[in-house]
Amino acid sequence: MSEEAGPQRIDKWLWFARLAKTRTTAQKLVLSGAVRVNRDRIDSASRLVRVGDVLTVALERQVRVLKVLAPGVRRGPAPEAQKLYEDVTPPAPIRPASGGERPTKRDRRAIDAFHSAGSALGGTVFRDDGDD
Repeated sequence: MSEEAGPQRIDKWLWFARLAKTRTTAQKLVLSGAVRVNRDRIDSASRLVRVGDVLTVALERQVRVLKVLAPGVRRGPAPEAQKLYEDVTPPAPIRPASGGERPTKRDRRAIDAFHSAGSALGGTVFRDDGDD
């Protein structure tokens, strides 16, 4: 059985594909439950992956869905590692433009003015409808 056509350990493949810096990190990623193969959660770093398997990997700030195109032969440069998989992660939803993530200086002043007006009235403002 040749190394290029056969199955490969998941931790080794994650390391070759440059999703983990070391094989130990790849093992910990798998053991923590952050990796799924064909929608099945795996708990063993020795699980074999084959060409055509779909991996779901929960990294620190994102979830990536990868289709295995080839087993790795060595941990090479990034362009070589990207040939091992096809990224089929759905695109992130587009957020509506609301002027940016952080409030502007004008927005902060308006928020401060709003809060200071509420505190001048004793904190909580009660509405009197006169229905008592």
